[in-house]
Amino acid sequence: MVAHFDRRLRKAAVTTTVAALAVAALSASQAPDVTADGNGRQTTADNVPASETPAAESATGNSPYYTDLPPLNSPKPAPTAGTPTSPGTSEAGIPATVLDAYKKAESELRLSKPGCNLPWQLLAAIGKVESGQARGGRVDANGTTIGRIIGPQLDGNGFALIQDTDNGVYDGNSKYDNAVGPMQFIPSTWAWAGRDGNGDGKADPNNVYDAALAAGHYLCRNGWDLSVQADLNRAILSYNNSQDYLNTVLSWLEHYRKGTHEIPDGTGSLPVGRSDDPGAGASPSPGGTGAYPSSQAPATPGPKPSPSKPPAPGKPGNSGGPSTKPPTDPAPPTGSPTPSPTPTDTVHHLENAGTTGLTATAGDTFAEKISTRAETTAGAAVGKVRIRFTVLGDTDATFTGGEKVAAVTTNASGVAVAPALVAGEQTGEFTVRATVIGRTVPGLDYRATVTERVADTLTRTTATELTCTPGGEFADPVGVKATLKGAVADKVAVTATLIKSEAGPAENDKGPYFKDADGKAVRTLTGLKTGADGLLELPKLYADDAEGSYVLRLTTPGGAQLDITLKVAKAAEPTPDPSTEPSTQPAA
Repeated sequence: MVAHFDRRLRKAAVTTTVAALAVAALSASQAPDVTADGNGRQTTADNVPASETPAAESATGNSPYYTDLPPLNSPKPAPTAGTPTSPGTSEAGIPATVLDAYKKAESELRLSKPGCNLPWQLLAAIGKVESGQARGGRVDANGTTIGRIIGPQLDGNGFALIQDTDNGVYDGNSKYDNAVGPMQFIPSTWAWAGRDGNGDGKADPNNVYDAALAAGHYLCRNGWDLSVQADLNRAILSYNNSQDYLNTVLSWLEHYRKGTHEIPDGTGSLPVGRSDDPGAGASPSPGGTGAYPSSQAPATPGPKPSPSKPPAPGKPGNSGGPSTKPPTDPAPPTGSPTPSPTPTDTVHHLENAGTTGLTATAGDTFAEKISTRAETTAGAAVGKVRIRFTVLGDTDATFTGGEKVAAVTTNASGVAVAPALVAGEQTGEFTVRATVIGRTVPGLDYRATVTERVADTLTRTTATELTCTPGGEFADPVGVKATLKGAVADKVAVTATLIKSEAGPAENDKGPYFKDADGKAVRTLTGLKTGADGLLELPKLYADDAEGSYVLRLTTPGGAQLDITLKVAKAAEPTPDPSTEPSTQPAA
């Protein structure tokens, strides 16, 4: 979440802890499957493996976010597209380019992950809470923010501790990570979740099209169905692991579902309240009558915006706009103690944790999962380390859920187990590489192989004799069914060859033939595949002038073979009817 860098409150540890626990107590009953950890954050037991690593398990690293709530009532009727709107007068309005990005992301997810049921209003709700809709829609024609939106460095000083994972490429910070862009991804998450949403050939977290599509895929992982409330809660909490965050996002989601409209880029209102500023609290949004949920009521009212005097944009620590300069690496405070090494700092190398053979038939799930162990120089296990698994090479294989990248935290034994691999239809070898997130150590490669689908039996679907006159065409098509151990064998490759004889399987040079796209005679066909029901109907067969009996041989991977006899002969001459023949006997 974009931060006011110099406004972070540096409260005493006791005060912070008490405030966090108070928030947790007030929020405990707001969502299903949610419990509070020792820091007052809310976690879902099936999504966040350990309260010690909450930042590593969220898209934003649990960075600060805006706490402003929507007005109770949306404007009725809502203004139509193109209606002039003064800045900050309607919280239901979304800047045109930002709104377009959300809707395009929804359309993409409908095709790639239809079972997720992602509503664009959810992306809008998260975009509002994370960056105020890209700072009120301050984006260029391609959707890239005007000036980078960068959150506070996650240095453990009032925030999570996440050391640099991108060499400062995205956040300009080579010491610690910062959340970046309109959807506030931390670099280590963007490395695998990033998408190219505007088709320019690159995935940029500062581009609202790229960021919205990446957020959609992030929310749709793990097979979640966002039309189910429990899955929706889990997905939102995985984005930023806080019960207050969940409540705020759900409030905006409901608000946008009631109606919204397009406003010009750059005219959106800017939020005020922030989660890292307890004094501001959960302020109601300007332009409407706000209400505090019981879990978000601040002890004292938050500061109200002054629309007549908007803050100057571009200044760090000011809500008027994003900083145009990336943050510089801060000098450590005088006399500050040297931070203790994190588990990631102690990793020296990765070891194979028992993965042996990775082979699957096209379309099947690999029976074995990839296991990697993080170890120190002495070979000791290192737990609580993030391992990234990446599918490399020319393949359509993915992890469960359709992603080519997965991030997993090592357990107490130092082992991270990747999600199951699912083979695509493309056969051959590919590589899965395991790397440590946040530390430069050699990656560990695993070779995987996808083999083609097989069948062990081919049978004809009809018993009709296949005959043809010289120079004619066979009237009946050749239909077959493929099975494997008695079950339907779908999408199995079939090769059809007209051979000289059953004893001589060489391709024949006369007799029946198929036609290619140019109408030329061919006697071997490849690329044929059975359908979902295991059935295949061959193209039409023709005959030249050579009479005789011929053999059509069909074969598949897996050993199935079927020989079919074809006959080419002249049509039999009709037998005269004796009753119509002239009599050779003299008349009586």
